[in-house]
Amino acid sequence: MQKKFGAKKPEIGELSKISDRVTFLYLEHAKLNRVDSAISVVDSQGTVYIPAAIISVLFLGPGVDVTHRAMELMGEAGMSVVWVGEEGVRQYAHGRALNHSSTLLQAQAKLVSNNRSRLKVARKMYQMRFPGIDVSNLTMQQLRGKEGARVRKVYQEQSQKTGVSWSRREYKVDDFEASTPINQALTAAHQALYGLSYSVIVALGASAGLGFVHTGHDLSFVYDFSDLYKAEYSIPIAFEVVKEYGKEDISTHTRYAMRDAFKDGRLIERMVKDLKYLLDVEDQTEVKAVMNLWDDKKGLQKFGVQYHELGE
Repeated sequence: MQKKFGAKKPEIGELSKISDRVTFLYLEHAKLNRVDSAISVVDSQGTVYIPAAIISVLFLGPGVDVTHRAMELMGEAGMSVVWVGEEGVRQYAHGRALNHSSTLLQAQAKLVSNNRSRLKVARKMYQMRFPGIDVSNLTMQQLRGKEGARVRKVYQEQSQKTGVSWSRREYKVDDFEASTPINQALTAAHQALYGLSYSVIVALGASAGLGFVHTGHDLSFVYDFSDLYKAEYSIPIAFEVVKEYGKEDISTHTRYAMRDAFKDGRLIERMVKDLKYLLDVEDQTEVKAVMNLWDDKKGLQKFGVQYHELGE
């Protein structure tokens, strides 16, 4: 009998729940390998070992070399992997997460494919941002107007609170350093929020591209979902970082501040509940993947059964 090396592949039930994991980790200029059920990270300062099952999303920045064995472990452990630019301020590619169930994906596709149900979900998103106002009869144009006014007010309030000057949101996609310190901080903060939002969406088996408000982009739903939390997380944190550190290493300080806020606010747990609420999926700890065959007359049929032609 051939000997098998390394740790056995974990069962889904053995892994940490999405809501219980550490939010995210950013790495650059390091070599990643696998040691049993941990990722070994080797850089100029030494070696550390990271238990794969406790990380929600791993940002791989410039200068990272990762082995096939390490990627294998990340996939087995359900860790979302995102390849990003320097300091995590751009997103280039991503890897598949754990959940193999299509329950949320089917619900999402059904809701987004009908104008009435799509509008209903969009209104639910705006209602979460306006808890004291009934938005059930507002058009999308009216909702966008109210949201724009709300965000402008948040910027102004944070500027007054922190003393950080604010005029408008502006940045160059290809030149992070060209914008003002507060715009750099906002870019870094939003990017961290996008990464976490993306991680939760794909980890639960939903689609990052099927947006209800945003559309036409492979991350449309990520932008939809992250907008629910910007006024509470990324915007105030960006202003606080600039207030405390000025121009000094803004992206790093912002990323650390966002990471700590995600952890302290248990944002992953909240995101899991919010996502299931938006897609009208029963709130259960994990969505179990069950394979069936579809039949236009009999409904779902058992998978793995040898079916014969009628009359045989």
